[in-house]
Amino acid sequence: MDQSTQNPAESPATLLSIRQIAGILGCSTRHVQRLADGGKMPRPIRLGALLRWPRQVIEDWVAGGCPVSRTPQRASR
Repeated sequence: MDQSTQNPAESPATLLSIRQIAGILGCSTRHVQRLADGGKMPRPIRLGALLRWPRQVIEDWVAGGCPVSRTPQRASR
């Protein structure tokens, strides 16, 4: 499929919201937030207060069996 006929929402460069990722994973948005906070999924891109993930990064992560992406950061006291 060439770029002129590709749906922009299906482009690998598309940024996904927590709601969209929850739909892909079949879980709640809160669970996605916990995964992100715990370092169990790829790091999001921050756009102000919004969190977004590149579609291709999430697809690769899911295809790889959803491995833990990084160690969680502990809040300093």
